[in-house]
Amino acid sequence: MRVGITGHRGLSEQIERQVREELKTWLTPHADDLVGVSCIADGPDAWFAETVLTLGGRLEVVIPATTYRAGLPQWHHPVYDELMRQASDVHTTGLTASDSQAHMAGSEILVGLTDHLIAVWDGLPARGHGGTADVVTHARHHNVPVTILWPPGATRD
Repeated sequence: MRVGITGHRGLSEQIERQVREELKTWLTPHADDLVGVSCIADGPDAWFAETVLTLGGRLEVVIPATTYRAGLPQWHHPVYDELMRQASDVHTTGLTASDSQAHMAGSEILVGLTDHLIAVWDGLPARGHGGTADVVTHARHHNVPVTILWPPGATRD
């Protein structure tokens, strides 16, 4: 099964633990034929990618822009680099600037590569073009099933 991820960044360590556990629970039954597709940003994208690899699945990465890595937090670069090293395939948008247009283009590619999308999403509208809500809408519009993972009582910054 080909599963993609989208989700809010900037979640607390407590929410991270809960989301990681929910990801593991959701993905484990699919471990025999699991391909995870992620943009590997800090937060749910990376947690998902790490879980896929831990379960023995393959990781495909979508890079929204050539300057994407530079726009991620410096502390996340080692994780990003390690996930890139373990990726079986890398897909790109061909865009340079890491902006909302590129992020949405990357998410559209991601959705197009998947059979199912997991969204770590609070259910609220996107704060900007290309946000989690926009990716969920795009997936639903293209008949890609979506599973929402949002722990009870969770909030985002």
